[in-house]
Amino acid sequence: MRDLKGKTAFVTGGASGIGLAMGRAFAEAGMRVMLADIEAKPLEQTVAAFKGNLAEVRGVVCDVRDYDDVERAAQVTIDAFGKVHVLCNNAGVSGARGADNISLQDWRWTIDVNLMGVVHGLKAFLPLLRSHGEGGHIVNTASMAGFLPFGFGAYGATKFAVVGISEALAIELEPQGIGVSVLCPGWVATHITESRRNWPKDYGAPPPRSIGPLAEQIAELVRNGLPPSDVAAQVLKAVRDNELYIFTHADMRAPLEARVDRFLTAYRKLSLAPQETKQ
Repeated sequence: MRDLKGKTAFVTGGASGIGLAMGRAFAEAGMRVMLADIEAKPLEQTVAAFKGNLAEVRGVVCDVRDYDDVERAAQVTIDAFGKVHVLCNNAGVSGARGADNISLQDWRWTIDVNLMGVVHGLKAFLPLLRSHGEGGHIVNTASMAGFLPFGFGAYGATKFAVVGISEALAIELEPQGIGVSVLCPGWVATHITESRRNWPKDYGAPPPRSIGPLAEQIAELVRNGLPPSDVAAQVLKAVRDNELYIFTHADMRAPLEARVDRFLTAYRKLSLAPQETKQ
C-alpha cells in the first residue's frame, strides 16, 4: 500500500511501546488510527496526547483474548472511520521460561493473548479489509523468539505460531491485494517485562514472577533496547513496500544463520544416508 493518506489503521496494544509508536507513525503518514488496548487509563492519556494535531486518532478498550470484544472494537472502528485498511495484531505479553517452572495459567494467558489475540484480530477484521476492494495490509507482531528459541516457554511457542500464520496468510491473501508482514523485533525498550500488571482475574492468582540472573539479564536488555519509534519506521516501510519479514536487529543474523545451517546439515545427512531399496 503505497498511498496511506486517508486510510485507516487499527492497532492493538496501542497505548504504549511498539503499538503506540506504530500508531504515531501511521498518523504522521496521514492515516486515521484506532488504538486498542486493555488498559483504559493509559489509552485515554495516549489518545489525549494526539489532540490538537492534524492526525485523527481514537481509542477503544479491548481485551484481545475475547473474540466478542475484538469484534466490538472492529464495529467501533467502522462506525468512526467507515473502513479499515491496515490491521496490526500487536498486543502481547511475556511468559515464564524453563521446562519445570511454567504454570498452566502462564501457558493459557500467554497463548490467549499472543496467539488467540492474533486469530481473533484476523477473524474480525479480515472481512472488513476485503469488503472495500481497496487493498490492505496486516502486520502481526511476532518476535525473534519466533525464529530463535530463547528457552522453553509459552512466549516462544506463540511467536513461532504467529510467524507460521503470517507466512501462510501472505500466500493466501496476495491474490486479493492484501499484504502481510510479520514483525520480528529483538530487544525493544517497552514494558513487556511488566506484563503481569494486566494479569486477568479469571485466571486466578498470578504465578510468582520469574527471578534470577536470566530474568534480570532479559529485563536489562529490554530497558536498553531499540526505541519503539525505530521499529515503527520499519513497519511503515514494510506496509508500503509489502515486505513479509521485518527484522530489527542486525546482530541477530548470526544465530539465525546458525539455525538454518542446522537444518541444512540434517538434510545433507539425509542425502548421504544409504537409500533402502525395494525388494
